[in-house]
Amino acid sequence: MIQLRSGTEADAAAIHALITDNLNAGHLLPRTLDDVESHAHRFVVADRDGTVIGCGELAPLSPEVAEVRSLVVEEASRGQKTGVALVTALADRARELGYVTLCAFTHQPSRFIRLGFSIVPHQWVPEKIAHDCVGCAQFRQCGQYAVSLALRAGAGLRLDLIASPQRAVAMPRSSVERLRLVSGA
Repeated sequence: MIQLRSGTEADAAAIHALITDNLNAGHLLPRTLDDVESHAHRFVVADRDGTVIGCGELAPLSPEVAEVRSLVVEEASRGQKTGVALVTALADRARELGYVTLCAFTHQPSRFIRLGFSIVPHQWVPEKIAHDCVGCAQFRQCGQYAVSLALRAGAGLRLDLIASPQRAVAMPRSSVERLRLVSGA
């Protein structure tokens, strides 16, 4: 059985190994062991029988915006919704900590879109650009998509869509909301 828990310094080597083992796919940025050790408390880890099989970090970019970073599940454990559970736990943690927006930069946006994230222009996440992108060798040539999720009170990930592949239909907007959009108020 897989359990999710907060990362600890004792998990740093396992987290680092997961990240390093998955660098060849080109979907993760490299991390040093020292960096992972110093940020281990920001990770949520998926633990099966004492072995870390997945991880994801909630990295603060500003007081309002946090990022899902270094999200990975070992290859043998994929397809069991562990990644979904990790993103859900990170979103819950972000909401509890008072973040307004959760973002991620990914080569596979469909996995996040199924959870309610939206693809946004990179410029809509200036905190990420200032924090990481300007120092990246791929700056202005990035093949990643920026995805964003509003963390309103009561808003959750669209987990119902995972169990049922039916297409979601947006709820109609209230007349007051339409009035604001039409009148520009």
